[in-house]
Amino acid sequence: MTESAAFGTYAPRGIVRRLIGLARAMPDSWLGRRCMLALRRVAMRRMKGQPVDTEALGFRMRVRPYANICEKRMLFAPTHFDATELAMLEAAIGPGFVFLDIGANVGAYALFVASRAGPDCRVLAIEPQPDIFARLSFNIRLNAFSTVKALACAVADKPGPVTLFVDPRNAGESSVKIVTSSAAGSLRVEAHTLLDLVEREGFDHVDAAKLDVEGAEDLILEPFLRDAPAALLPRLLIVEDGESRWQADLPALLARTGYRIVARTRLNLVFERPAEGSRP
Repeated sequence: MTESAAFGTYAPRGIVRRLIGLARAMPDSWLGRRCMLALRRVAMRRMKGQPVDTEALGFRMRVRPYANICEKRMLFAPTHFDATELAMLEAAIGPGFVFLDIGANVGAYALFVASRAGPDCRVLAIEPQPDIFARLSFNIRLNAFSTVKALACAVADKPGPVTLFVDPRNAGESSVKIVTSSAAGSLRVEAHTLLDLVEREGFDHVDAAKLDVEGAEDLILEPFLRDAPAALLPRLLIVEDGESRWQADLPALLARTGYRIVARTRLNLVFERPAEGSRP
């Protein structure tokens, strides 16, 4: 098992290391992205399916960038990885910061927040896929952050077992809603509601949350927005843009709960809710 090998065992070497360095140096422009993709293709052929130990954005990871777009981005273009969203998260960090990473994948958001927020923060990283959860847990152990807790479960509108659909071409595209790939497999996992998880963890407030659950964001947030006390509503909310798959009008639901959209990126919508007593 690669998780038993010490960090550095799979450090990139030789031409692969140089290709990764060149890819990371590419600017975030159309031409820069094309060059990065070309360098990435060459490097991945030479990597021959092996994992890679890397450091980026202030933390360590062991990545397998072959069927997971998140890991490809973290290895080859970490400074461009959701740069707007991460900058807004960092700006929101304060004492006792609480962050929920729903659909945590291998931990990029969770580890980023832990690396910035200090020892009094609390980060809850939730990931339902067993193999991805194992990689998330390993990446957490690679770093000296005692503030991140990983939970192996899905989040849905009601508790109990649910079917999780997994796209074999991109492990990040797992969802309790049917995914678009005809090759998608499925497995049964345990689900909890978001409010139940937050209350079980004993949180008295939530500062920020990220949901990347491939079109199931409305399924999770609709009951949470309806039932959660105001103190548990995140001030900053990053939601993958799954508008074409949402059954509810999630932006309207959020607006009725006091949120306003403050950013729209290529992949995500970012909402903000003023703190109690502040001016909207």
